Amino acid sequence: MSVKRHFLRLVRLSFYMALLMVLLVAVGVAVIYVHFMPQLPSTDSLREVQLQVPLRVYTKDKKLIAEFGEQRRMPLQAQQIPQTMINAVLAAEDSRFFEHRGVDVKGLTRAAVNLLSTGELSQGGSTITMQVARNFFLTPEKKFVRKIREILLAIKIETELSKEDILELYLNKIFFGHRAYGIGAAAQVYYGRSIEDLSLPEYAMLAGIPKAPSSNNPVSNPERAMQRRNYILRRMMELEYITQAEYENAIKAPMTASLRRTVMESESSYVAEMVRAYMQTHYEDAYTGGYRVYTTITTPLQEAANQALRKSLYTYTERYGYGGVLDKVTLPAENVEAFAEKTLANYPRYADLYPSLVLAVENNTATAYHAQAGRFTLSWDNLNWARRYAGENRINPSPRRVTDVVNVGDVIYVRPVKGKVAPPALREADEVEVEEAQPTDPVTWRLAEVPRIQGALVALNPNDGAVIALVGGFDFYHSKFNRVVQALRQPGSNFKPFIYSAALENGYHPATMINDSPLVYKVGNKIWKPENYSHRFYGPTSFRKALTYSRNLVSIRILEKIGVDTAIDYVVNFGFKRERIPKNLTIALGTGEITPMELARAYAVFANGGFLIEPYVVSHIEDYNGKVVYQANPLVVCHSCEVEAVQVTQEAEPSTSPPPSTKPVSREEAELNALAEFSVPTESGTSPTTRYAPRAIRPQNAWLMTSILQDVISQGTAAQAKRTFTERSDLAGKTGTTNGPNDAWFSGYMPDIVATAWVGFDQPRPLGKTETGGRAALPMWIEFMKTALQQWPERPVEKPAGLVTVQIDPRTGLLARPGQAGSRSETFFTEAVPKRRAPAAASSSTWSSGQGSGTSSPPQTQSQMLW
Repeated sequence: MSVKRHFLRLVRLSFYMALLMVLLVAVGVAVIYVHFMPQLPSTDSLREVQLQVPLRVYTKDKKLIAEFGEQRRMPLQAQQIPQTMINAVLAAEDSRFFEHRGVDVKGLTRAAVNLLSTGELSQGGSTITMQVARNFFLTPEKKFVRKIREILLAIKIETELSKEDILELYLNKIFFGHRAYGIGAAAQVYYGRSIEDLSLPEYAMLAGIPKAPSSNNPVSNPERAMQRRNYILRRMMELEYITQAEYENAIKAPMTASLRRTVMESESSYVAEMVRAYMQTHYEDAYTGGYRVYTTITTPLQEAANQALRKSLYTYTERYGYGGVLDKVTLPAENVEAFAEKTLANYPRYADLYPSLVLAVENNTATAYHAQAGRFTLSWDNLNWARRYAGENRINPSPRRVTDVVNVGDVIYVRPVKGKVAPPALREADEVEVEEAQPTDPVTWRLAEVPRIQGALVALNPNDGAVIALVGGFDFYHSKFNRVVQALRQPGSNFKPFIYSAALENGYHPATMINDSPLVYKVGNKIWKPENYSHRFYGPTSFRKALTYSRNLVSIRILEKIGVDTAIDYVVNFGFKRERIPKNLTIALGTGEITPMELARAYAVFANGGFLIEPYVVSHIEDYNGKVVYQANPLVVCHSCEVEAVQVTQEAEPSTSPPPSTKPVSREEAELNALAEFSVPTESGTSPTTRYAPRAIRPQNAWLMTSILQDVISQGTAAQAKRTFTERSDLAGKTGTTNGPNDAWFSGYMPDIVATAWVGFDQPRPLGKTETGGRAALPMWIEFMKTALQQWPERPVEKPAGLVTVQIDPRTGLLARPGQAGSRSETFFTEAVPKRRAPAAASSSTWSSGQGSGTSSPPQTQSQMLW
């Protein structure tokens, strides 16, 4: 009886103890709930979570140019993620995910036992929902209080979001190593393919990475990654996600993962930097907001521009000789190629230049090696240009044998001149690398070196200002300075057409005769005696011929006649900045400071019939969700809308905006502003209202100037272009060469495209006494236009009303006599047609006035010029 009574007492005690425990647990839970729940963050933000997605820049034809951002991420929606990938993740991380309500009691129990036995709080027991709570809201610290918050927050998330939403957040947030965040980016980084294109073992490999991104990484630790992959495949079989046969086939699959960074589909780094500068100054979340910026650049023309610029700079460099090998090393007796690869890794790769190691020299050829080509031969034809460099005004004798140029152990640069090269490996300076590929054509290699000079090339659509190709230098990773928009250089004779256009509005016409004779000016205590490039004088010369052959003295006489102030007031209508134009006669020779972009914009006025457009690079911008947040609304040319166009005026309209800040601008800010200046039209947004380009000059003036500039190509200083494009008569342009000569230019156009090419040293110095715009810059323009003109058939410019074509006497510029031999046709403004006929025996001393109405004396050959 006593035993029974003792047993009942024990049962009651146990019951009370259990009840007490339940009460204590209930009180504990209540205390935890009351204490912690108010501290939990709201999960509302998860519904509109903004993941850190990098900025991506594309061409007009949707080729990727660049990616900016610390995190590589490609967010996916739940329905875009294959079920096999989801199953692999569940097998690896949380097989009971669709059964629990945010907390897996079994897993937590195991974690609690581990805590009691070891005193350490492990990550065991964390469900996918708990990991979402930790990754989005909490710190990764292993603290007991944080674990409580994690559990409560997971329960809260489960009550407010669906399982699919939670899984989507997890798979887009989790870190996979090598800057890859989210399953979409991981598929690209490790396999170079979209997630839906992977195989079962590849899904399992990715699923195994998040647990330990460093130690389970297939690139950093392939052996451990394979073990983890096979464990996950076994778990998938045990959970009946896959069959026994699928499992056995999958574990036999070899390792296929490798580091595959984002493929850049268009080499447009200078454009990408312009976009980055614009986005940085206009969007606070530029690098994390997932913006996709689509530019106006077209991939084929951009590639043509890259090749044209580099070919021109190589050609110039080869004219003056070889600067020498990069280095000299001693070759080992064995494993020469492995030694070569290790050695060459110390030398940067620029543009299409490949560091290479000379392995042998024999039979007037050299055998060299680099990783992309392996062993290859340099023929004598691709070496014999390399006379020793002695400066730009001296040419050394050509080499007679290979050993005069290279020897065994020399580290050199080579470039492909024929055939196609496999895309090269990652450059140290690159953010990206391209996919591996094999060359499809035999490659011929040529000895090369980094060009001593620099260049720039920009091409615009003259009808709306869209930049269709832009190269700011030889190679962005060699020099990030964008010469298209940042280099202020003297344009030389490339500026003359704007002076001549002003002259047409101030009494001159294409047949006006001007004396090409010596000029002498006293400037203070100095004497200025300008000369023609040829150092010759040609006597009476027509206005048309003077520009066609770029006669300096005639240009100065014209400017002196119309007046410097009048000319400056006129040329600013082309978009030039008044403060950078000297107020003296030297502007007839192009002594102002202008960027290649500004020149291209100005020539677009001639190309489009007289309208001032705004160059721009950004077409539209999409946010993370694909919504267009910016749409370019450029100024467009409309010949029938001139009533709505605004005449460019010399005095600015009164502004309602506050005055500009006088706060000093840092160098970095100034550089960003310069880069961003031409990124978008000055007035932007999504407004559908069409903006019409203002008229800068009369259409009749634009037509006459184009007519003269076509002569520059057909018979003048740019005749090389005519020899190349023999079937076309719609090309117009002008060469430019500055004193030194320091700068070489060519700007040319037809109605659908205008392009400007520049060549020079970054620190101005002479290019060489024989270098001109026609020799150094025109070839770049021609090479580019070989590709560009394939897109646009010949399109003669329609002559506008207000012009009259008559026969003239070429000696005097007066009307030709009926039946006069040697007369030629010339076009005039209606009001400027000569009224007199040439006399039967016109002498060279007979002059046509600016109005074409009689004779006058030529300008004085000596005068005082005010500066």
